[in-house]
This record gives sequence, structure tokens and C-alpha cells, in this order.
Amino acid sequence: MPLTVENRRAESAYHVFDSLCTLTAVLQLDGSVLFANAALENALGLSRRMLEGCDFAEHFADPSLLHKAMDGARVQDYAALRFEASLRRQAKEAIPMQVIVSIAEGSGHVLLEMSPLEQQVRQDREERLLEQTQAHKELIRNLAHEIKNPLGGIRGAAQLLEMDLDNPEMREYTQVIVHEADRLQSLVDRLLAPHRHPHLVGDVNIHEVCERVRSLVLVEYPQGLSVRRDYDTSIPEFRGDRAQLIQAVLNIVQNAAQALAGRIARGDACITLRTRVARQVTFGKQRYRLALELHVIDNGPGVPETIRDRIFYPLVSGRDGGSGLGLTLAQTFVQRHDGLIECDSQPGCTDFRILIPLP
Repeated sequence: MPLTVENRRAESAYHVFDSLCTLTAVLQLDGSVLFANAALENALGLSRRMLEGCDFAEHFADPSLLHKAMDGARVQDYAALRFEASLRRQAKEAIPMQVIVSIAEGSGHVLLEMSPLEQQVRQDREERLLEQTQAHKELIRNLAHEIKNPLGGIRGAAQLLEMDLDNPEMREYTQVIVHEADRLQSLVDRLLAPHRHPHLVGDVNIHEVCERVRSLVLVEYPQGLSVRRDYDTSIPEFRGDRAQLIQAVLNIVQNAAQALAGRIARGDACITLRTRVARQVTFGKQRYRLALELHVIDNGPGVPETIRDRIFYPLVSGRDGGSGLGLTLAQTFVQRHDGLIECDSQPGCTDFRILIPLP
């Protein structure tokens, strides 16, 4: 259907959708395209002008799905409708999509929003991770407080008992009790550490953070490990807690270095610190115009598949003797900056990605 002058005016009002990463189209009630945003142009490999006026249902592998949705829109059978469909592209494989059809109130137009199912799964995983992290923090904090009080009593009783014992062999047993009580106290202190640290906000240069971490790790591993820089130096400073971010990145890098023990012994271990700017990204249920992406990439054996979905949980470790707190604390400190840590791992390449909103 040719676009009228009135529709042309309406079309210009929809250019705000060009700032979205979500594939978005505005349809007339007959299913023809009034407007397609830049993300949809890129996905289909077709220009906006080529899409305007065409029946958008023909871009689905099963056009009847959109036809039925438009039938409901014409009689205002719903406010919003969701369904899954495959979007056909020029000379490329179709993409499975989650499609949302809603009626633009007062305009007589229909809004079509499409997100790749993979992206939807990622967003669901992020939301689940945030909820689980918050629940685990509360559980661990309460548990640590419950352990701490009787632990002090056990230690004190062992010391008093030791003072009344004349047999050196018996004193060895009380020393074991004191030593183990101290070890548990140290663990409890680490569990409570994120809740005790004040959030001291100032201007943060992420590359100063990376350089500080790099120098600390290379002092600990002077041979067999290279820490490469791949920085985007245009990234602006942002407001944050420098000490907490250093600790978060250091925990991830140290975790990577420990996983690289075999390669360090052979002399070919490598960790890469990569910084980039992400645009129009959604994480933690929020959409941000700009965000910092800090990647910590190593060439180690990868995260064991058995714990891959639980690596940020407290006390979960893939290493013998590991406390399982390093990544938990890192996630906590990054979340204090409204950010998130994600992990993508396979043998030979493990990538921890820190996302933090930028001004």
C-alpha cells in the first residue's frame, strides 16, 4: 500500500526506534510496513525504503503466524501478543525469533518487536543470575553470623582447657581446635567482607585498574605467563570504587592464572585484558546507551562443565583447595556498580566479561 502524506509524517515520528537494538517494525493494519528501524534493516539485509509498503508477513518462514496476529489486531482482540517465528534473511539462514505484536494506541498502527531467541535466553539467564546472587548473599551473610558467635566460644574454651593440661600430647589436640577455629574464622571474615567494605566512589580509569592488576599478577607469576593488553584508550572515566574494581578484576585474573598452572609450567600461558565500549546493550534488566566491556581471556583448559552454571555461587570451586569465594566477591563488587560478570568457556579459551554502565 502506498504511503500517504499522513503516514509519512507518522513514519518520521518512529525514527526514535533507530536507537534500539531490538528489531522493530511499525505496520499498518493491513500488515504493510510503515517503518523499519536500523537493526531490522541490518538483520534482513534490506533498506528501509525497500521494506516500506511490503507485506511483512512474507519475511517469516510461516507468514500465517503474522497474518493471524494482524487479524486479531484489526478487531482489537488483544493488547499484546507473543509468539515464536523464524525470520527469513537475504541469502542467509532464518533466525528463530520471539515476536511481540502490540497495538500502538491512538495511531491505528501495529508495533512489531523481534528478539533473537538466543538473546532472550541470555536476558533470562542474567535475570536468574542476579536473583540467585542476591539470595545467596543473604543466605551466606546470615549463615556466617550464625557460625561466628559459637566459633569464638569454641576457640576460647579450647584455650582455657589447654591452660589446665599438663600433658603436652593433650595440648596438641587443643592446638588443633584453636587452629581450625582460626581457619574457619578467616573463612567467615571473607564471606562477610563484601558487606563490611564501604562503597567509596570516585573517578575510575579502567586502564589504571587493569595495569594495577597486571603488575600484581606478574609479580606472583614472573615466569611462564604473559598478560597481554588490548585496550580501547578512548573509554572515558566513570564513577566507581577503584579499590573494589581492582579486587574484582584481580580475583578473576588470579583465578585464570591458577587454572593455567600446566601452561605456566610449559611457558605458554597467556591472559588477555581487553577493553571495549558496548553500545545500546541490555543487562541486569536495564538498557544502557554505553557500557564498558572488560574481557579477561585465558588459554587454559576451560571451566569444568559440571560447575559452569554455578561458578559465581559461594563455595563452588573447580580447583582442589579453592575456597570458591573469589568469583563470588568479584560478582558482588561489580554488581555494586550496576554491572554484571558473564562467562563463556571452552577448552583453550575462557572469557570472563565484565559489563559496567558508562556515563
